[in-house]
Amino acid sequence: MTFSGAYHLPKGTSANGPYDLAITPESAGWAYSGLRILTLKPGEEHALSTGENEFLVLPLNGGCTVAVDGRSFELGGRTDVFSAVTDFAYLPRESQAVISSAQGGLFALPSARTEQKGHSARYGRKEDVPVELRAAGTCSRQVNNYCLPGTFDAERLLVYEVLIPGGNWSSYPPHKNGFGCHRVYGTDDRPIDVLAEIRSGDTVLIPHGRHGPSIAAPGYDLCYLDEVLKGSFSDQVSRGVDVHDLRRPLGVVAGVTPFNFPAMVPLWMHPIAIATGNTFLLKPSERDPSAANFVAGLYKKAGLPDGVFNVVHGGKDAVDAILTHPGIEAVSFVGSTPIAKYVHETATSHGKRVQALGGAKNHAVVLPDADLEFAANHITAGAYGSAGERCMAVSVAVAVGDAADGLVDVLERKAREINVGPGDRPGTDMGPLVTKAAQEPLEKAVGTAQAQGATVVVDGRGLKVDGHEDGFFTGPSLLDHVTTAMDAYREELFGPVLAVVRTETLDQAIDVINANPYGNGTALFTASGEAARRFQRRVKVGMIGMIGMIGMIGINVPVPVPMSFYSFGGWKDSLIGDHPIHGPEGIRFYTRPKVVTTRWPQQAQQIAAGFDFPTSN
Repeated sequence: MTFSGAYHLPKGTSANGPYDLAITPESAGWAYSGLRILTLKPGEEHALSTGENEFLVLPLNGGCTVAVDGRSFELGGRTDVFSAVTDFAYLPRESQAVISSAQGGLFALPSARTEQKGHSARYGRKEDVPVELRAAGTCSRQVNNYCLPGTFDAERLLVYEVLIPGGNWSSYPPHKNGFGCHRVYGTDDRPIDVLAEIRSGDTVLIPHGRHGPSIAAPGYDLCYLDEVLKGSFSDQVSRGVDVHDLRRPLGVVAGVTPFNFPAMVPLWMHPIAIATGNTFLLKPSERDPSAANFVAGLYKKAGLPDGVFNVVHGGKDAVDAILTHPGIEAVSFVGSTPIAKYVHETATSHGKRVQALGGAKNHAVVLPDADLEFAANHITAGAYGSAGERCMAVSVAVAVGDAADGLVDVLERKAREINVGPGDRPGTDMGPLVTKAAQEPLEKAVGTAQAQGATVVVDGRGLKVDGHEDGFFTGPSLLDHVTTAMDAYREELFGPVLAVVRTETLDQAIDVINANPYGNGTALFTASGEAARRFQRRVKVGMIGMIGMIGMIGINVPVPVPMSFYSFGGWKDSLIGDHPIHGPEGIRFYTRPKVVTTRWPQQAQQIAAGFDFPTSN
């Protein structure tokens, strides 16, 4: 893991010679980009040899004269970065330049290492700089695109400047002057972790990973100059035509979340929504609303501007208002399948994007070659953890062949060892259900299963906890000889009930899973790599946990919830629509693509209009 100190460079720590800041590819540890900040006193000049790099001379305040390759450019500059867009000069590789300023000033010199001198020195007019105002209100920021393909071409250098008014929120990155906070995070194979409070003159390096959010504290404007050396850009797709793409935030988006994880499930939504430039409205479950208020307080304490993260409390009326409001662009939902279908149908009919995650019936398959003690340990935790009130709970154990009797024996022992009680009592393994309305139908379902022919191996009904006799407690229940026709198998019970279904072969177990209307998660316990591969290729489920015992090394994933840099979501009735949550799918959900096709013909060139179907000719 790389921490903030390696990439947060406080003012002065990267000064070198005449430069207030001097970042080179070598000092940054990457291949191409650099940045220098130059202060000139009135009447001073500075000689610059570009060497293997191309440069921009970009006034931050003040103006200057740039003499290069026998040419001279007068840059009018600006009072400061927040007052106006500036003109600038391009310096090619292998050039000798002199920068002089009669009045003095501060100048940014972004650079990129190149292999050839493909462009000559030239002047960039401020009138030709494309300016974008992204988002609105307290999420707004201004982007000045100085050196991008199709606007001002260079060999490898791309430069734009982002201005964030004080108190505003942005999701976009790096080198900055001002006061604020900046976040950088990486991936599992390339970790990086930067969370830095930045002040005027500081620099944040971002060699890889994802960057943002950035916060400008109220009263302090924030400017950062970003050099992007990669992205989706296609050069010369046709003669004189280039194409690049961008992603832009939607605007106002909302989340409707369940009772069982009042902090975690919303965190699948609002950090990504906000980081991609949206404002977020959270409607938490009315059964435990205070967690949302607590998170809002943390955002406030961190300096998030008012109006970026919002909480509204209520029941169905509040949900319906969100689903139908014309100002809300997208809705994320986690809950039961019937309500997920209602949310999806209502919101899409009102023109919104929808993520709707529904219920589940998660199967854990145990093959005869599995370590039964190991398997039972993790199936028990998966079935009874959180009192079974989670969409990733293991609610069905599929025992294959000779594994069945031994597995049930171990599961029975493990279930009877679970200590049920209040969550604040030391030693408690499993707490109560959320309400009496959740407790009563669950205990009735155990009785129904018994009446339909299942064997009740462990009966959790009627449990009383000393000192909490009126609590909504039910103990772990273990049902054996359950068939796919029984209610205990077909319905999502959402509580601490584990059903054991027996099959003769792995293929039969896969057929059972595939025939189930839900497709959220599944797991396999085996020592066979061939069986594992067959399972993961054939099973029709969105998330799979592979649990093996090979060489006494166990890879334990009974509840196959992926890490946040992957997306979460099932198949079939576990996901209504086609938008999984968080990870890359979350980024795509909360943004929309913009593809730009550009042509810049010579001004003297006359191109006749064509009425044929466009081709690369």
